[in-house]
Amino acid sequence: MKLFEYEAKNIFEKYRIPIPKGKLASTVEETEKIAEELGKPVVLKSQILVAGRGKAGGIQFASNPKEARELASKILGSTIKGLLVKNLLVEEKLDITHEYYASVTVDRSTRSYVVLASTEGGVDIEEVAEKSPEKIVRYWVDPVFGFKEYHARWMVKKLGIGGKDLRTFSNIIYNLYRITMDYDAELAESNPLVKTSDGRFVAADARIIINDDALFRHKEYSERAFLEYSEREAEAKRHGLSYVDLTGNIGCLVNGAGLAMATMDLIKTFGGEPANFLDIGGGARAEVIKEGVKILLSKPDVKVVLVNILGGITRCDEVARGVLEALKETGIKRPLIVRLVGTREEEGKKILEEAGINVFKDVEEAVKEAVKMVGG
Repeated sequence: MKLFEYEAKNIFEKYRIPIPKGKLASTVEETEKIAEELGKPVVLKSQILVAGRGKAGGIQFASNPKEARELASKILGSTIKGLLVKNLLVEEKLDITHEYYASVTVDRSTRSYVVLASTEGGVDIEEVAEKSPEKIVRYWVDPVFGFKEYHARWMVKKLGIGGKDLRTFSNIIYNLYRITMDYDAELAESNPLVKTSDGRFVAADARIIINDDALFRHKEYSERAFLEYSEREAEAKRHGLSYVDLTGNIGCLVNGAGLAMATMDLIKTFGGEPANFLDIGGGARAEVIKEGVKILLSKPDVKVVLVNILGGITRCDEVARGVLEALKETGIKRPLIVRLVGTREEEGKKILEEAGINVFKDVEEAVKEAVKMVGG
């Protein structure tokens, strides 16, 4: 789960990582007032959960309160990368002399956290790694021993930074690690971490991504977890379903992520376009199946629903009941293609056929029929 920048910066400040002076605004009047209070040029930063907002016009600079108000009137209520801008973080414009990079993230190849620091900030770290790998220092964290303050000092020394800056920069890196551990974060990052003309290190930007599986330990963000999803994705998540919206017109309900991906590949192979990824998981009961089908039927772009079940611990009769309950509750009529194989296959097939729904045994035949129905 991604945190908004202002949320991440509040946490940074709590852990003694310096941040720019500023406040959150949701109206043009609040924006102007904050700019007046700061008494200097400001930066207006759209609070949306997406990368690249600056290039998309979501970050603007204003030299005075009046200009801040004018810019806020254009940004607030606008859509950037498909997301509505409801709030602005209004901050002092920093007089920057150098931009650095610092982060703690998960390295899945080594199954450990890795701490990163670089003298090149303000750009994608992947770009730095490709063009100037010598400018990045990495420290892979032993999960038993952890990351200590002297590890942070070693990293900063490797960057060629000494004196007072060494102590300040290393403290920031160490505190980023503390945040990562305390908030079960997959990423805690400042890019750029800047040095100002008066010698301060300030986190000009802040990002924190909390592991979804650890949200039960962070109740304050329990409802926030749904903001980064579409309405259908959020509804699916509430019912324990793995769902991702796509741009096609064949709705897919499948048990198992691998089978779901294979089903989508078959749809593409036969000339169709999947409208979604939906994995009901193993052993889903009729109630969960019902909610999954209802989510598919709620999407206007879906012209046909394809159900592909390979029943192991998932019972085909439960799937059949769930499908029929969804059709009954919604009253929405869409073509339905069902392929059932596995546990209680005959029972499930009988339930659907008695309701007038044809059941396929061969998955390729089922997919071809779905593609044919949408004119593929």
